[in-house]
Amino acid sequence: MVGIGPGDQAHLSHGATEELASAGVIVGYRTYLQLLKEILPTGGQLIEGSGMRQEVERARLAVAHALAGRRVAVVSSGDAGVYGMAGLVLEVLLGTGRQSEVDFRVVPGITAASAAAALLGAPLMHDFAVISLSDLLTPWEVIKRRIEAAAWGDFVVVFYNPKSRRRVTQIEEAREVLLRHRKPDTPVGVVTGAGRSGQQVVLSDLERFLEAEIDMQSVVLVGNSQSYIRDGFMVTPRGYRIEG
Repeated sequence: MVGIGPGDQAHLSHGATEELASAGVIVGYRTYLQLLKEILPTGGQLIEGSGMRQEVERARLAVAHALAGRRVAVVSSGDAGVYGMAGLVLEVLLGTGRQSEVDFRVVPGITAASAAAALLGAPLMHDFAVISLSDLLTPWEVIKRRIEAAAWGDFVVVFYNPKSRRRVTQIEEAREVLLRHRKPDTPVGVVTGAGRSGQQVVLSDLERFLEAEIDMQSVVLVGNSQSYIRDGFMVTPRGYRIEG
């Protein structure tokens, strides 16, 4: 399992580069493989790409190649263990009962939350919660309860998968939940395509952030009660006493 971070070579770890270079088979979502086109070695490797909602098929294919004795790299954007393919591939492998035949390892990558936070300043310096607004695999009512809990607990909240062409109301409902616990001027950062060509960074607040362009490549970071914006930076204080 290889986390490729945002997809730019500058944000790919040395370990990830080595694993990709040594793999005989590379499996992944076509869009992520496209991000790696300048990085992947040429010649001799089998590249297995597939589309959205084919995650189970990709996992089974990867496990089949591994059990056949091939060195396989399954790629995920960000970190493979954070909303990535690591859990699914491991579940499929464990389901075969042949896990002892495979050296399963996860190479960590820069997460979308980390990449977005770096562009905003220092918004994740205190406790935070990461919540995906995609209800394809998790019921929306469960997601709303998690948002409510994070809002009540005064966590900085990071929303993954905030909006798509078909799914447009979830981010609006999430905002309504947060407004029951936080002031309208609570800082919000919206980062789209972090670390990729055409990235966009918007600083706003809880009252107005929906005016920004938000899609599936966006990450929305909502500050806690202590977060602030100053000189173009979003900051969440850790609590250190700064004197002088």
